[in-house]
Amino acid sequence: MDLPLPVTVPEQRPGSSGEAPRSLSLLPDDAEVSRLRFELAIDAARIGSFDWDLVTGRLSWDEQLLALFGYTEADFDETLDAFAARLHPDDRDRTLQALQDAVDTRGAYEAEFRVVLPSGDIRWVQGRGRALADSRGRPVRLLGAALDTTRLREGDARVSRVLETMRSAFFALDRSWRFTYVNAEAERVLHRTRDELLGGVVWELFPDAVGSAFETHYRAAMEGTQERVFEAYYPPPLDAWYEVRAWPGPDGLSVYFLDVTERRAVEERARAGAARLALIAEVSALMSSALGSAAAERAALQRVAEAVVPVLGDWAILTLADGTDGRTQDVASWHADPAMRAATATYAALRLASVAPDAPVLRALESGRLFTVADVPAVIRPTLPEGEVRDVFDALAPRTAVTLPLLARGRTLGALSVYRGADRSPAAAEDVAAAREVADRVALALDNARLFDQQRRLAEALQRSMLTAPPQPDDAEIVVRYQPAVQVAQVGGDWYDAFLQPDGSTVLVIGDVVGHDIEAAAAMGQLRGMLRGIAHRGDTPPDAVLAELDSAVDALGLGTMATAVVARVEQTPEQRAAGTTTLRWSNAGHPPPLLLTPEGEVRTLGDDRGELMLGVDPAARRTSRAVEVRRGSTLLLYTDGLVEGRDLLLDEGTSLLGAALAQLADLPLERLCDALVTRLRPEGLQDDVALVAIRLHPQ
Repeated sequence: MDLPLPVTVPEQRPGSSGEAPRSLSLLPDDAEVSRLRFELAIDAARIGSFDWDLVTGRLSWDEQLLALFGYTEADFDETLDAFAARLHPDDRDRTLQALQDAVDTRGAYEAEFRVVLPSGDIRWVQGRGRALADSRGRPVRLLGAALDTTRLREGDARVSRVLETMRSAFFALDRSWRFTYVNAEAERVLHRTRDELLGGVVWELFPDAVGSAFETHYRAAMEGTQERVFEAYYPPPLDAWYEVRAWPGPDGLSVYFLDVTERRAVEERARAGAARLALIAEVSALMSSALGSAAAERAALQRVAEAVVPVLGDWAILTLADGTDGRTQDVASWHADPAMRAATATYAALRLASVAPDAPVLRALESGRLFTVADVPAVIRPTLPEGEVRDVFDALAPRTAVTLPLLARGRTLGALSVYRGADRSPAAAEDVAAAREVADRVALALDNARLFDQQRRLAEALQRSMLTAPPQPDDAEIVVRYQPAVQVAQVGGDWYDAFLQPDGSTVLVIGDVVGHDIEAAAAMGQLRGMLRGIAHRGDTPPDAVLAELDSAVDALGLGTMATAVVARVEQTPEQRAAGTTTLRWSNAGHPPPLLLTPEGEVRTLGDDRGELMLGVDPAARRTSRAVEVRRGSTLLLYTDGLVEGRDLLLDEGTSLLGAALAQLADLPLERLCDALVTRLRPEGLQDDVALVAIRLHPQ
């Protein structure tokens, strides 16, 4: 902006020769007051003025300007040469040309230049003025003023030096979005020189910033008063992530930015590594659940497919080879995009019947080796027939794939296929290693579950082979049940027995050998056989049967312990006529039997687990107890798996069993036994359960 200059410059201002300033009250008119105010302002601002007579060449300077250039009135000859003599050589031509341009155009003069003082010191000066013309348009005078800007320049220089030595990039934009300053780091990061950037519009020089986070935040900062901090990606040729701070100022926008591409890459690698570790842990947890059936296997593998995506790929398929139904088939699939999951499932249902015999998944199943495919369309698509399978393949648009066999104990149980699209880089070594770990853990869990189930079925078959069907006397109904636990692979030593003695009495036995394995089942078979032999004579009461069995366990060195209840159903002719029967029993550490009367009352036979269990002390005292009951009564013997577990205390379970027995009393005995198990263990058995029940019919 041009300074308002007087048409003429007074030769001497008040105070310039030691004269005291004139009083305002003595000034003759308002014009003099205005002139004095202007001169005072000039003095206060330390601004010097000049008057260049273009006709005579005389250059008049006031005292302020003389001092600014290091002259005195005596040694300043009032010529343009004296002015030029003080100019820094690097600024002389440019400054004199600015004066000439003002004269030639009858316009404004403006320049900032360095003055070399006689002492050698450098002083920055900013000069402004205007050329005046006569009535014929000829330039006759150039009036102006000059200001010492050294301190301002030094301050700017210090700031500039700081900005230039910063390891962070910095640039400034004016309100027209033009670059006004760029430091050296910004040149390096933006891959452009100062000459290319300064004066250029940011949206033209960096067109990919339009519509991006850069534009959103820059415009918000320019329009507001708050600093904006954000991270954003700029595509090639920069191809980098930046952390940006943009804050507004009176002249425009100041922007600090830092290339954080490497930091983000490290963070991304760390996140990816953590995701892979979490995936492996999740798969381990998923596969630790009981499998044991085709439905359970498929449910677990489906959850694995869902966990694999998108950590290792965009979509995945799991294959089982020679599974429970004897066929190789894709049993689970998942896609990161919900809209593509149906297509993935369709492709999984069709691909094995469509691909060539040398397809990667079939080769992995056959050889047990890992296969990577760098160009899936080139390898797979030509082998697919026209139709639905090729259509869904094209829709899924895989680019790369990794197929891993599910290997365990030298056997290939299936395969894991993980696919990636064109917008995702091929699997890195870390991804392949994680996929291999997932495949190995899935395979081991599947193999363990199958072996687990195989051993369990073997032990269960052994146990069931030793648990024969009960007799069915004319005057009673006997029902037995044996159910192994649904969540363990080891059977226990639970057993039951029921047989008739020569005198017509019925003997019921329930027992539980300590342990849960084939050895326990074998020990159970020995005990059952010996007890049947001891009790079959008919003249031995239940306590004597248990005493002899305990002695045999010790004498034969079986090294096993067990609980048992032996109950004998006896009837005299008098009782037959009266419609009653005697129940006699002895308990070796087993849950007490329950009696259901014809009236629906439930009674506990004994109030605890009875006497010492078998196999502890062969000399332990055994006793029998007896109760006379009416015909129509029901006696229930059971093992502790029905009434005790992690979620159920024995006393609480026994109470629940008694209540259920009373509520279900009207059911036929077969249905009653099944209903009791369902009622007490709705979530499945935690332990093996054996039941034996007898209902005494009226005679």
